[in-house]
Amino acid sequence: MSVRATARLRAEPDGRDGTVLPVLESDGPLALRRTRSPLTAYARVTVVGAMSAPLNGDRLAIEADIVDGARLTVESAAATVALPGARADGEPSTYTVDLTVGEGAVLHWLPEQLVSAHGSDLHQTTRVRLAATARLLLREEQILGRHGEPTGALTTRLTVHRAGRPLLDQQLAYGPGAPDGWDGPAVLGGHRAVGQLLLADPAFEDAPLPARLLGPTAALTPLAGPAVLVTAVAADARLLRGILDDATHELLDGLKADHGTG
Repeated sequence: MSVRATARLRAEPDGRDGTVLPVLESDGPLALRRTRSPLTAYARVTVVGAMSAPLNGDRLAIEADIVDGARLTVESAAATVALPGARADGEPSTYTVDLTVGEGAVLHWLPEQLVSAHGSDLHQTTRVRLAATARLLLREEQILGRHGEPTGALTTRLTVHRAGRPLLDQQLAYGPGAPDGWDGPAVLGGHRAVGQLLLADPAFEDAPLPARLLGPTAALTPLAGPAVLVTAVAADARLLRGILDDATHELLDGLKADHGTG
């Protein structure tokens, strides 16, 4: 039997330079836990997997509303592993994330990696709606196959709108059923870990960053709006995280130095 589950959270300012969570609803395998944040003004939520999911045919979703002025960090306790299932109809699993970030609000969306196990079939969708003065740090990482196995079928789509206008719409596909060349030299070049880091901040309107390489397997691309996208590939999850962590520190330190934001 497939699983249908939607977890929901809402973050609001508490009126004392802090953030409260009036809505924190777990569902099925998606358990949301408030955890201690090292940043005083931020609330912090950790997503804990309460059971093995997603299996082929499962429908999982997380909805997060960060209202005007709130500050929130969302992480996960462990990697999400897309697993094969026994669905006779061959339906893929879906994992949908809907994020809304209000005026002056800040969201750091930093889950652990998504692992596409051999035989799995997952469609992952992340949709973000940003107000004009919202700030977002979002990281996504895909690991194509567990150790020593080929990848499953994985399609990911990331769409971001700012002030009602498109900022980013990117779709990627890997594994069985993906267009030819997905693992060729022009795309992954034999690597099995791929990640994206998106930083949106109004400060980039006054000081946009130029496109440049971040080492041999990563690049920074400015978007048509106050945002930058870092895309990276690596041989494994550890190396990929190192690349994205270095990019995160560099970008956030630059914003703090230039504009006093973070």
